[in-house]
Amino acid sequence: MDMRSGDREFPNGDFYSGEVKGLLPNGKGKYAWSDGTIYEGDWDQGKISGKGKLMWSSGAKYEGDFSGGYLHGFGTMTSPDESVYSGAWRMNVRHGLGRKEYSNSDLYDGLWKEGLQDGRGSYSWTNGNRYIGNWKKGKMCERGVMRWANGDLYDGFWLNGFRHGSGVYKFADGCLYYGTWSRGLKDGKGVFYPAGSKQPSLKKWSRSLESDDTGKFVLSRSASVNVEELRSLNTVTQSLSVKTSAGETTKNSGSVSDRLPDEIWRTCDPPRDFTCHGPLSKSARFFGSGQSEGQDRNRIVYEREYMQGVLIRETIMSSVDRSHKIKPPHRPKEVRARSLLTFLRGEHNYYLMLNLQLGIRYTVGKITPVPRREVRASDFGKNARTKMFFPRDGSNFTPPHKSVDFSWKDYCPMVFRNLRQMFKLDAAEYMMSICGDDGLTEISSPGKSGSIFYVSHDDRFVIKTLKKSELQVLLRMLPKYYEHVGDHENTLITKFFGVHRITLKWGKKVRFVVMGNMFCTELKIHRRYDLKGSSQGRFTEKIKIQEKTTLKDLDLAYEFHMDKLLREALFKQIYLDCSFLESLNIIDYSLLLGLHFRAPGQLNDILEPPNAMSDQESVSSVDVGLAQELSIPPKGLLLVTHEPNSVNTAPGPHIRGSTLRAFSVGEQEVDLILPGTARLRVQLGVNMPAQAHHKLIEDKEESATIELFEIYDVVVYMGIIDILQEYNTKKKVEHTCKSLQYDPMTISVTEPSIYSKRFVNFLHKVFPEER
Repeated sequence: MDMRSGDREFPNGDFYSGEVKGLLPNGKGKYAWSDGTIYEGDWDQGKISGKGKLMWSSGAKYEGDFSGGYLHGFGTMTSPDESVYSGAWRMNVRHGLGRKEYSNSDLYDGLWKEGLQDGRGSYSWTNGNRYIGNWKKGKMCERGVMRWANGDLYDGFWLNGFRHGSGVYKFADGCLYYGTWSRGLKDGKGVFYPAGSKQPSLKKWSRSLESDDTGKFVLSRSASVNVEELRSLNTVTQSLSVKTSAGETTKNSGSVSDRLPDEIWRTCDPPRDFTCHGPLSKSARFFGSGQSEGQDRNRIVYEREYMQGVLIRETIMSSVDRSHKIKPPHRPKEVRARSLLTFLRGEHNYYLMLNLQLGIRYTVGKITPVPRREVRASDFGKNARTKMFFPRDGSNFTPPHKSVDFSWKDYCPMVFRNLRQMFKLDAAEYMMSICGDDGLTEISSPGKSGSIFYVSHDDRFVIKTLKKSELQVLLRMLPKYYEHVGDHENTLITKFFGVHRITLKWGKKVRFVVMGNMFCTELKIHRRYDLKGSSQGRFTEKIKIQEKTTLKDLDLAYEFHMDKLLREALFKQIYLDCSFLESLNIIDYSLLLGLHFRAPGQLNDILEPPNAMSDQESVSSVDVGLAQELSIPPKGLLLVTHEPNSVNTAPGPHIRGSTLRAFSVGEQEVDLILPGTARLRVQLGVNMPAQAHHKLIEDKEESATIELFEIYDVVVYMGIIDILQEYNTKKKVEHTCKSLQYDPMTISVTEPSIYSKRFVNFLHKVFPEER
């Protein structure tokens, strides 16, 4: 059909002038809606496609690429407030590389995703502050550098616009602080280097983020948008699934403007959404600096410990101490620190990881569709095994893969399938957590078993390698374990989700057990302890203590006081679990204890006053961010009546059981409120509030350490672990008794009750009864 030009006025007042093909606009044309919106440019069979200009009655205008009736390709949008975005679009939203200059002259230059800053990018405030690094959903996330106009600089990790994770803060006057942050506040241990002291080099940090040690920023792409590059990256797609008929164009002549509403530029307003914390206060630098008077300042640095921004402990130390050499930062919880490739140091590790993921995906995918039934005795037997060979090229039952050939063995699949359901674990989430593209992370083991531990990318699950003897113990105890966890929903004993074995083509057999991660919590764990109720060798050398080191019995300098009913519920379950382990001749187990400390709020303003923020006039969200910072730490912990709709009641990989009752709230089920932070459901071993009373111990070696507080509010997490050590020979019992300071002649092989009594008695001292 021939092209022709013509004008057409519609009954609703819309007007079109331009080329048509049949009854449809096609070619060059101009369409004016009755509300004042005007489009002028290319048409393709009734749809806006090609290049054109769209102007809304509100004053907003867009000029650039269109496809299928959408802003799609490269284009420039000018908003009514005179902010300008120039860059890539995908179906009406900013998506790809782009640059936006806001009406207050702030500037963002980088990647966008679904209308929000996402990926690498740089944001410059009009007051001179500048951030360059990673973004996620419109917020500063993962690794990035913030430089303030006063010369201060932070290089480290971020989460949702807050400093979160490891980082280095360099003050304009030359002071340096290396430590960890949580939600914008210093939280955990760190090292402070006064101005003039010998400081470690930051070149490794700077190179890893493409910034030099002077704070100058370098982008891997050009600092400004390259139009040609954008066009090559965002080629306009001429064929979209969205179709617009001639009837739709004429009968509903406002359809194009409906798809391109004038609110489009409001998708993201960084000046209102961004959280940009100001430089640290002077007191954060110089607290305790007077203690160095008369000493060689060039050799003195301070090891500090903070809790929610409050300094609680400070130790004077030498700046030449190698144990405090600054290293590139560790990623926060949601980011992988090092991959499974470190296991066994070679490509075999990579194969092992892939094999484990392939095997678990196969196992869960095969057993999940099977209708649930009660387990039978045969489900625990030697024949309750699933074996499968995974050739590299695939088979009728297995997919092709990039690893080496391997054999997979799954133990008691029906039992563990029921256990996962009993623990209310979704099969799809389980597979995605372990078998997703993000892989696994190796974590250090606090014990001497030689086992290797891995954690899933979301921290929900821990995978531990087993010795053959440990596997045999687990399989022997499995029927009673299944019965015990079914009868006692509040059990503190480790949750097992699956047991597997991989045989690599060169004959190496590796056995695994998948467990819930007790420290996958909403709150940061400041201290971790492995408690056995022993003193023989149960301490950690101070030089080996790091941020996440698991400490031992003699390292515990606190006793914990908690609500009467909470304590009763705790010890009732400890007795039940210890009796269960005793019946299986299991000893040498531990209570894994995690502590989240709440800072003494009444001293917060004295120790670390609010930031003298220099960017308040730049972004209105700064006031919001400051208010959030001032609300933390809280004025203590508060127990309130449980409200299911106000807390997260979804079971986690470790969380299981009923909501606990508290004597202080009229024996009602309770939630824990942390003002300014969270409202949490209180369960046994999860989110349990207590007061930690510091036990003063005379130690000459610690004379340089200043303890600022004696009592802390804490949130306690705990569970019973290491339950796969079965001692059923006299030789093993004697060895264990010596290590626990027992007289091996006073007990027999069949009496592991001595261990459980010692264990429980020790815990009574750790959690004393109120008098």
